[in-house]
Amino acid sequence: MSATLETIGVRQEQGVVFASLQAPPMNLIGPELVRDLVALIERSEADESLQVLVFSSADPDYFIPHVDVNRIAEYRQAAAKLAGEPSLGLLFRRLSESRLVTIAQITGRVGGAGSEFVLACDMRFAAKESAIFRHMEPALGTIEGAGGVQHLTRLLGRGRALEVLLSAEDYDADAAERYGWINRALPAAELDPFVRALAHRISAFPRGGVRSIKARVNAIALAPADDFRRDSDLFLENVRQPEAQARMRAAIERGFQTREGELDLPGLLAGLAGITAASAAS
Repeated sequence: MSATLETIGVRQEQGVVFASLQAPPMNLIGPELVRDLVALIERSEADESLQVLVFSSADPDYFIPHVDVNRIAEYRQAAAKLAGEPSLGLLFRRLSESRLVTIAQITGRVGGAGSEFVLACDMRFAAKESAIFRHMEPALGTIEGAGGVQHLTRLLGRGRALEVLLSAEDYDADAAERYGWINRALPAAELDPFVRALAHRISAFPRGGVRSIKARVNAIALAPADDFRRDSDLFLENVRQPEAQARMRAAIERGFQTREGELDLPGLLAGLAGITAASAAS
């Protein structure tokens, strides 16, 4: 883990890598962050001494809020280096398939593809005081294209998955735990020591058993790659539609993709009511 990554701080403790996301201004998923995620996964998998990879955020307000909607083509190409195809969903699925055990330690807001990233991790633990979960895609005229539909339907069940995926509302850590979105919600003071202890406990176990367990759980619970491809294709089809384009432009004008604007994202999205391709063009 010698080379420095631009958007991820890395610390290694025995068989555990702690990766801190630090991509100002708010950890949006863009080509630089995707490039560094690919490099981190490749390097960690190549080191047989490593068994667990823990992701956290250096930004107390934002874990990963969503993708940078202005750079979709760029980050998709960056994902192809590891996924083999220009698809963020397949990159995240590749993380789920990794021999590494992955844990998301969540503080701040996580939404859209950020939620899809933590769902691709093997386990998710969140700070009660600060973690906020959201999916904003339907308010912008598109679908969750990087695995959210696949993971949330399996974890939450049909009714709750539809509520989360369609409402574009915020869910706090307690609700996320109750719904099954995360493993546990913990007080912020307990989150780091809990995750660190769990990561080191798992990393000390024999590799063969850990890898076999993860492979068998994936065989049961991880959706086929073609389902991820279909969601990715639908995302691109939806996002190219005139109404979706109009809503994204209007959202950006109102503060979407800014730190202040997204502190109350449901309120911002509610302000898009009535926006259509025709009204935006007039």
